Amino acid sequence: MNIEEEVFKRASVDFKKLEAYGFKKSNNNYVYEKKFLNDDFNAIITINNMGALNGKVIDLQIDEEYLGLKSKMNGEFVNKVRDSYKEILIDIKSKCFETNYFINNQTNRINKYIKDKYNNDPEFLWEKTPGCGVYRNKNNDKWYAIIMNIDLSKIDDGSGEVEIINVKLNEEKILDLLKQKGFYKAYHMNKKDWITIILNDTLSDKEIFKLIDESYNIIDEKEAWIVPANPKYYDVINCFNDTDEVIWKQSSDIHVDDIVYLYVAEPYSKVMYKCKATVVNMPYDYKDDNLIINRVMKLKLLKRLDKEDYTFKYLNSLGIKAIRGPRKIRKDLLKQENYYESISDLSK
Repeated sequence: MNIEEEVFKRASVDFKKLEAYGFKKSNNNYVYEKKFLNDDFNAIITINNMGALNGKVIDLQIDEEYLGLKSKMNGEFVNKVRDSYKEILIDIKSKCFETNYFINNQTNRINKYIKDKYNNDPEFLWEKTPGCGVYRNKNNDKWYAIIMNIDLSKIDDGSGEVEIINVKLNEEKILDLLKQKGFYKAYHMNKKDWITIILNDTLSDKEIFKLIDESYNIIDEKEAWIVPANPKYYDVINCFNDTDEVIWKQSSDIHVDDIVYLYVAEPYSKVMYKCKATVVNMPYDYKDDNLIINRVMKLKLLKRLDKEDYTFKYLNSLGIKAIRGPRKIRKDLLKQENYYESISDLSK
């Protein structure tokens, strides 16, 4: 990596600021020159209309390019020239460039798409891998995309730094995509559920956007729960007579739009209501001899379930031995229409 690549990594030019800084426009390029080190050297910085930057240093004593900067030479003098030139580049970056999260233009376009559509910024969770950004679904905190910068040798033949994105897809689709150029077995993720896409314009932005959306939708699948209700302490039988939304104790990690089936205890011992969580994690302060409530949620009634099919006996036949607290319903058994219209597939 040369000096220019090092300094301007994760940065994009703001063309409006170049001429004010001192760049001269020449055809499709912006050119800036500055003498340094007692006017013995001249830095020439060129930025084309695509934002690509090129720099060179002229040794004015011999009127030739100073090649020491492009070599691995070390020494007091060459390091002095290198540091002085780097200071010029850093100043240009601070005055004329915007800092980006990522290196490649395509990667930054993808980040903008995610920001615009899902209002997500990447989370950089690890100090040792500052270029690794994670995107979470805000409804459930689950990851649906991870951007990384790695050496190409980690996934393919060759070497050099590349950026990749991991997305979550169904297994059949992953197997199909792996036959196509630009796709790789998931790097550092479960290879059954995730796939790696290289971000070097091998694939179009639109193709990648579509796969990000698929990953988000997979992650965004709502959970379903059975929540017990004791009619001894609360009139659950009549709670929906005059309203279709009630406040309910929340003691588990239920999210907005999750489905909640209310199981009414003895003497009814059956699931009687199918609801949707509309608000969660509302602070609440209540305590009596039988109950302590620290937080609540709002449940909207979707359907009354009066059939005897949903009795504890039936649930027990599916392996549910007790319903003492909220419990999830297996998602893979809930591929039903309209918020899992049937609960006949309830299982532990």
